[in-house]
Amino acid sequence: MKTALIYNNLEYREDKPAVTILLETSFTKEIRITLKKDQIMKEHQAPFPIVVHIIEGKIDFGVDNRILKLEKGGLIALESSVPHDLRAEEDSIIRLTLNKADKASRVEKVAN
Repeated sequence: MKTALIYNNLEYREDKPAVTILLETSFTKEIRITLKKDQIMKEHQAPFPIVVHIIEGKIDFGVDNRILKLEKGGLIALESSVPHDLRAEEDSIIRLTLNKADKASRVEKVAN
């Protein structure tokens, strides 16, 4: 059994989104991303399916040539290789579920 607290050691960076590994299981990696208002994660794609869960805030989520307005409680699941980008409309906390074979370092690179 493993546990984590999404709000534990919460950090917002001024220069870029903050990426924190919350926990790893036998099948997923659970990542927390915090974005200050107007911070972005440039267009990227994941090599495996992902799930994005908005814990707090509001996000403009760009996918399929449109912008989805995701807010607290919103979830979106994407298959692998789907280009997408994010912009925080307000300070936001995101939970990102990655496949175990995916790398958290890939997410950190996108956040730079």
